[in-house]
Amino acid sequence: MSNALILLVDDEPNIRETVSFILEMEGFPVATAEDGEEGLEKIRALRPAVVLLDAMMPRRDGFDVCRTVKADPELAAVKIVMLTALGQKADQEKGRAAGADFYVTKPFDEEELLALLRRLTG
Repeated sequence: MSNALILLVDDEPNIRETVSFILEMEGFPVATAEDGEEGLEKIRALRPAVVLLDAMMPRRDGFDVCRTVKADPELAAVKIVMLTALGQKADQEKGRAAGADFYVTKPFDEEELLALLRRLTG
């Protein structure tokens, strides 16, 4: 059980529902946002321990959200895990260049994701 808040930012309702369920079953408190702009607002307001961030979203993409968070000294400590279908090497490099701490491609392995989150919040 962890009391470290995980913020899931993804524009796909089924992804938000599925991943939230998985995390909640493991005892993680979860908040969600459905696009990059809402995600950034919630990162500022909630100060989550970890953000699971999709890359392709309306209003503001995940790479831009990641760069914005990592450039803000008050938010830079927030861990960002890009959780996206963009699995090409160039996409992963773009994620790292934006400041992502980890890059996980969809479909993801549930146990590997949970192990990563336990490490980041432990």
